Amino acid sequence: MTADGTCGSIRVDRILIKDLLVRAIIGVFEEERREKQDVLINITMFADLEKAGTSDSISDTVDYRKIKKEVLRFAENSSFRLAEALAEAVAKICLSEQHVKAVRVTVEKPGALRFARSAGVEIFRRK
Repeated sequence: MTADGTCGSIRVDRILIKDLLVRAIIGVFEEERREKQDVLINITMFADLEKAGTSDSISDTVDYRKIKKEVLRFAENSSFRLAEALAEAVAKICLSEQHVKAVRVTVEKPGALRFARSAGVEIFRRK
């Protein structure tokens, strides 16, 4: 599977969690580490959703509500210096779900750079 979601000539299905807002300690500088700040997380999980589409059963798909709760709980109790480290941890949470074959995670810090809406990182990981 490649970062664009293709696996050879077969496209893999995606489950999206967009703009998940968490409050976390993240940053290198002392002033960034004093208080939690807003962090936006976007997650794209790649999985085969055909069986779930036919069965209409939650057991045949990714429970994105469960993933969201795990990511929120983890991120809000975390303390990272780098957005890259938070992104890696979120990717590991997603990949621990049996149906997820790969994940793309974006972590952004709104207002981190003057004159920019946000600054962040995006990673792609697979099993």
